[in-house]
Amino acid sequence: MVIDEKTRTGGLLALVALLLAAVNLRLAVTSIGPVLTEIRDGLGMSATVAGLLTSVPVLCFASIGLAAPRLAQRLGAARVILIGLALLTLGLVIRPYTGGSVLFLLFSAVALAGIAVVNVLLPSIVKERFPDRVGTVTGLYSVALNIGATTAAAATVPITDAFGGDWRLGLACWSLAAVVALPPWLLLARSRGVAGGPASSDHAAVRVSRHPVAWALAVYFGMQSTSAYVIIGWLPEIYRDAGLSPSLAGVLFAVTSLLGVPLSFLLSAYAGRLRSQSGIALVLGLFGIAGWAGLWASPAAAPWLWAVLLGVVNAAFPLALTMIALRGRTPATVVRLSAFAQSVGYLFAIPGPILVGALHDASGGWRVPLALMAVLMVPQIAAGMAAGRNRQI
Repeated sequence: MVIDEKTRTGGLLALVALLLAAVNLRLAVTSIGPVLTEIRDGLGMSATVAGLLTSVPVLCFASIGLAAPRLAQRLGAARVILIGLALLTLGLVIRPYTGGSVLFLLFSAVALAGIAVVNVLLPSIVKERFPDRVGTVTGLYSVALNIGATTAAAATVPITDAFGGDWRLGLACWSLAAVVALPPWLLLARSRGVAGGPASSDHAAVRVSRHPVAWALAVYFGMQSTSAYVIIGWLPEIYRDAGLSPSLAGVLFAVTSLLGVPLSFLLSAYAGRLRSQSGIALVLGLFGIAGWAGLWASPAAAPWLWAVLLGVVNAAFPLALTMIALRGRTPATVVRLSAFAQSVGYLFAIPGPILVGALHDASGGWRVPLALMAVLMVPQIAAGMAAGRNRQI
């Protein structure tokens, strides 16, 4: 009975820690878009450099994420996640007050490096702590992720206004969320349980890079990341350039994240019970084609509809996480598969936001980059259908 109680308490602590960490996984990024115009004015940042700013997340996730499995094996997953959250806090506090584009990018990278290791390791903790509820728990922490992303997107402008238009304070306040997430991970890191100690490993290490399913997951992750970070980096500006007010543009952007709250849980829980997730990947891709095509035709014609369509396609992220956890036979394999799929996937995604900004500057509008985004839904659908097949590594 005592053992059962300890197991139950440990599971609850792990779930709380997962949810608090997940809240922080996107708010450092989504808080930028609504005040990007003010940031550019304050730092003298060009559109191309702003495109680089939107690509810093994927660059950090691709490079730093590869180190997560080895760090977790040596230090333990919980300790590495704790370090990641500490780096996130440091970056969020310092970056608004750097006074220049280069240092702003640098401390954004510090914050995002912390997020990168957390991104990679959370699926393995789900697989190990909750092996029979992978889809449900993945859905729950995807919901928490979207709540954080939505809150930052919707509240950054009002908070900035409340501070007299000081966008620096509007951004720095999000460091408080990272501070709140630290205590439960500190407890897990000090424990001798699964999440606190060194990560378990397969004696016969699996070379995930040799498996087609790993590459399918990597391409799918890369394509959905390209779409997501273009939405995060440029959607508010697309709406503002179409004549919508900054506040409305921020709310419309928040809708794309808000939809992820119910969709993430429902889709992950449903996908976790299916043998194949290929059909879901197809449907999400079709929503994406419709959303990007609508923006291409006229952003102001039906802005709420386009936001809803793009919000649905953003559910490709929790689907990718669910498939990563399902395709690995063991938690240790899930760590490697997560690191490979996310790191290689983010490498694929790096050029996207930069290219969108450059195409906007070169063409003088949004039609060319939006056409590109609609076309990129095709490889996303193909990779998602391949990754969704009932296979394991």
